[in-house]
Amino acid sequence: MEPSLMVVGLNYRTAPLAVRERFWIEENRRRDALLKLSGAEGIEEVILLCTCNRTEFWLWTSDVTLAANSVMRLLAEYGLMLCEWKHFYRLLDETALLHIFRVACCLDSMVLGAPQVVPQVSEAWCQAQKSRATGRFLDAVVQKALAISEGVRNETAIGKMSASIPSTAVELVCQVFDTLENKKILLIGAGEMCELAGRGLLSQGAKSARLGVTNRTFEHGSKLAVKLGATAIPFEERLEHMAKADIIITSTACPHTIFSCEEVESVLSRRKNRRLLIVDLAVPRDVEPAVRNLEGVYLYDLDDLETVPDRSAREREAAAAEAHKILLEQAQGFLRKLMEDCVTPSIAALRSRLDEFCRQELEAFRNEQGGLSKDQDEMLTAVMSRMTQRMAGTLARELKERPQNELDLLSIALHRLLPACNAPSGACQHQVSAGNTASRTV
Repeated sequence: MEPSLMVVGLNYRTAPLAVRERFWIEENRRRDALLKLSGAEGIEEVILLCTCNRTEFWLWTSDVTLAANSVMRLLAEYGLMLCEWKHFYRLLDETALLHIFRVACCLDSMVLGAPQVVPQVSEAWCQAQKSRATGRFLDAVVQKALAISEGVRNETAIGKMSASIPSTAVELVCQVFDTLENKKILLIGAGEMCELAGRGLLSQGAKSARLGVTNRTFEHGSKLAVKLGATAIPFEERLEHMAKADIIITSTACPHTIFSCEEVESVLSRRKNRRLLIVDLAVPRDVEPAVRNLEGVYLYDLDDLETVPDRSAREREAAAAEAHKILLEQAQGFLRKLMEDCVTPSIAALRSRLDEFCRQELEAFRNEQGGLSKDQDEMLTAVMSRMTQRMAGTLARELKERPQNELDLLSIALHRLLPACNAPSGACQHQVSAGNTASRTV
C-alpha cells in the first residue's frame, strides 16, 4: 500500500448531537488517544481535532485500511458499534487536504466563518507536537492550512463577520423574547462560549445587574462575572437561581449531564408557570434531553441552532465562495510544491548510488588494466562524474515535470531498480502520493 493523507471523523452534517457527544474525546484523554494512534498499525502521524461540532483524526498513513481499523479500535473504547460507522467519513489525499483547509478556513463550520475554529486547530496541532504524534508531513499541511486561513480572513469578507455559535444562541433568545431588558439571565460555565454569549446578550439590551454566572470552580466563574459586570454565584446554589431565571445558557466541559430531568422539574415547580428558556451549548450536553418534554421549559441544543434564521446568509455564502476560490488555488500550488520537495531525497539517493556504481566500476577497471597514470585516472573519474551528474539531472527534471500518475510509476520503478534510493522514513513516498487519487474514499 502507498502512503496517504487521510481524515477520519464525524461532524454536525453526518451525525446528530446524540452520536457526536459519545465520540467527543475529553481534553485530559486526548494525549492518551494520540499516543495510542501514533503507535498503531498503518499510522505514521496523527492530529486529533475535537470541537463542539466535530471529532476528526488527521492521519498520515502507510496503509489506509490498517489505519482506519486502528481508529475504529480506539473509538470502540467509546462504545462504537459497527452500525454507527456510517456516521464517519473517510477522506483521502487531495480530498482530505481540501477538507483540512476548509476546516481551518472556517468554511466547514455550522456557523460559516466562525472564528473559534482557528485557535482550535492550532491547539490540536500543538498538542500533537507535544505528544510527538505529528511530523514533517502533517506539520506542513497544518502550517499551510493556517496560512491560507489567515489569507482568507484578510482578503475576503469572512474575516469581518462576527457570527459564531454563541451569537446564534443570542439570536435565538431574541426571537423568543421581545426584550431582554427585564429578563434574569444565568450563565452556567466560565469558558469562551459563555463569555461570548454574555457579551452578546448585553449588547442586545440585557442588564448586567440581572446577569449571573455560576461555575463548578467559583474562582473561574468570578473572573467571568467581573468581565461582564455580572454576579458570581456558587455552583451549589445553581438550582435556586435557575428557579428565578428567565434565560439559562449553559456550556461546561463536564463529560456528563449536570442537570437531570428531575432537577429541572423541581425548579419548574417553584416558578409559578413562568416559562424558562434553556440553551445548551455543551458537548456532551449539560442538560438531560428529556427536559424538553417538560411543560413550561423550552430547551435548545446545538443541533437546534441550525434552524435559527441567518439574516446575513447571502453575504456569508458569497464570501465563502470567494474564500473557496483562494483555497483551491493555494491547494493546487501546495500539492505541486509537495511533489517537487518529495523527489529531492530520491534524487540525492540516486546520485549517491550512481557515484557508488562508478567507484566500483573504476576500481574494477583499474584492477583489470593494471596501473593507470595520474592523468588517465583523473580523466576517467571526471568522465564518470559528468555521466552520473547528467543522469541524475535528467531524472530530476523527469520526476518534477511528469503528471502525477506517471510520477508515481516512475518513483515506484526507481525504488525497485535502486533500493538504496528509498527516502528516509518513507517521507518521500508519502508526499508523492498526497496529490494522487484526489477523490478516493475508503
